[in-house]
Amino acid sequence: MTPVKTYTPDQLRDFETRVAEEFNRGNIRAPVHLSDGSEEALIEIFSEVGDRDYVYCSWRSHYQCLLKGVPPEYLFDQIMAGKSISLNFPEYRIFSTAIVTGQLPIATGTALAISRAGLPEKVWCFLGDMTAETGMAQTCMRYAANHNLPITFVVEDNGVSVCTETRQVWGTPVPVWETHKYPNVRSFSYKSSYPHAGAGVRVQF
Repeated sequence: MTPVKTYTPDQLRDFETRVAEEFNRGNIRAPVHLSDGSEEALIEIFSEVGDRDYVYCSWRSHYQCLLKGVPPEYLFDQIMAGKSISLNFPEYRIFSTAIVTGQLPIATGTALAISRAGLPEKVWCFLGDMTAETGMAQTCMRYAANHNLPITFVVEDNGVSVCTETRQVWGTPVPVWETHKYPNVRSFSYKSSYPHAGAGVRVQF
């Protein structure tokens, strides 16, 4: 498979900074979920993602879209149009959703279809650490592992759910996705300078 687009961490951060500036100016009239601190980890993961692989994300997917090959200006135009939290580019095989856990069963179903058809593609499903604690996540991870489906779940662990520490919410220092040691789950930890939503200037939920 042909490797997808490569970026430097600075190039990814520059794109996110540009989005943040436009949001704070009031030029993006819809929610945005921004990120920084995850650049190196995502670049490493996407070195394994092929152009024919499928990528599923949640509402924070700017970096993933760039690394999957979506042209920066095309992506930026979609964000400016208010689609930051629901970016979908079928031609690049990357999809995102603003619904918590919404990407998980679709990604698992895609992997099942690939397996049944005997195709070489793989599925990469990105989710946050709070989402990874939900029943939907545990069901999809377990089902995919038991059936040896061609899918990797990538937990992006920033330690919080909105403004609350994830491990505090669940009353445990070790999340269930780490306890179970699913063979199809990878994770990385990062801290973002941005709030859960918005860019720190305009009022957001």
